[in-house]
Amino acid sequence: MLYTVVFTFIVCFAFVFLLSLTNEATRPKVEFNQEVARQQAILSALGVSFSTPQEVEQKYKNVETVKKGNMTLYTTTANGERVYAHQFSGQGLWGTITGVLGVNSDATKTVGLEIISHSETPGLGGRIDEAWFKKQFDGETIKNGTIQFTSGGSGDTNYQDGQVDGITGASRTTDSMRTIINREISNLQAALGGNA
Repeated sequence: MLYTVVFTFIVCFAFVFLLSLTNEATRPKVEFNQEVARQQAILSALGVSFSTPQEVEQKYKNVETVKKGNMTLYTTTANGERVYAHQFSGQGLWGTITGVLGVNSDATKTVGLEIISHSETPGLGGRIDEAWFKKQFDGETIKNGTIQFTSGGSGDTNYQDGQVDGITGASRTTDSMRTIINREISNLQAALGGNA
């Protein structure tokens, strides 16, 4: 019995030690990758295109951090227009949804949406990080201070109507995104002086 306990302890200790060592050895690389992912999300939300990590690093140098009201915003000039973005977090169905929403200078139109992390159900609510969903926020008009989420997946590409398609079969995640996005729009309009 003593032999079994000692052997189990030694094996567990060895594996825990190796895992800890690996974790410490890869920590700088993991932190670097997380920072690059955050910069990519900010650039995407601001409507700035890029194709390589080197290009991300170069273009991110043109992004400024500004304080507007009680919000820290990212800003740059994209397509000849001053645009702003804010990193947000909100409660989804299964956990926190973190992303970046970009708007024009008076917050009357969205510029882009990027999802950094979420815990939503793969194939259902997890589709919020798919290109088709995020593409709907590229230049969508904000009407009466909100964007409406419709059900049924109409494939709506009218960016002037203030509506985007929700995710069929993921009504709770769609409701969460509606709440998060419209709260962010309200906060951005207050910070930027928009009144759409």
